[in-house]
Amino acid sequence: MEEKTLYTITIFSENTVGVLNQITTIFTRRQLNIETLSVSPSAIKGIHKFTITTFSDSEEDMIKLVRQIDKRVDIIKAYYNINEDLIHQELALYKLATEKVLEHGSIEYLVRKYNIRILEVSKDCVVFLKAGHYAETQALFEELSQQIGVLQFIRSGRIAITKAKVERLSDMLASREERYKKLEITDN
Repeated sequence: MEEKTLYTITIFSENTVGVLNQITTIFTRRQLNIETLSVSPSAIKGIHKFTITTFSDSEEDMIKLVRQIDKRVDIIKAYYNINEDLIHQELALYKLATEKVLEHGSIEYLVRKYNIRILEVSKDCVVFLKAGHYAETQALFEELSQQIGVLQFIRSGRIAITKAKVERLSDMLASREERYKKLEITDN
């Protein structure tokens, strides 16, 4: 059986109502499950960036997916990447009972081993924050579950930037602007 690859799809659009629905419909039609989803303003004013991860056994499927997303009116540009092309992280929050944490003893070991931050300490609970790759946040979850017990747990979607010097969209927009300027010169 062929092993599936995790792809990160980056989509740039204006912040328009219904864009997310259009994107998820394309994934559904192609029978691709969205593993993680994160949306935020990008470094380019007025442009939002969707970061979506999905597994596929074919790069050809990703090429077709991105082409189909690009055809949507509200989409400026879409790209796909594999992990090696990106710098990426996830955030995870872990809520534990203060009493159980104190019974466990020193949490210094966990703080050092997993490089976690303590966000909240109250008489009822302790909340940890861990930034890292999926395997790291999952390993901490498993250790805390087994040793202390986790009351609540949440992990963000992947956030990612390319290893390239500038955002790919910046290059595309600069090239488009250059073409428009040349057309204006030839029209005059």
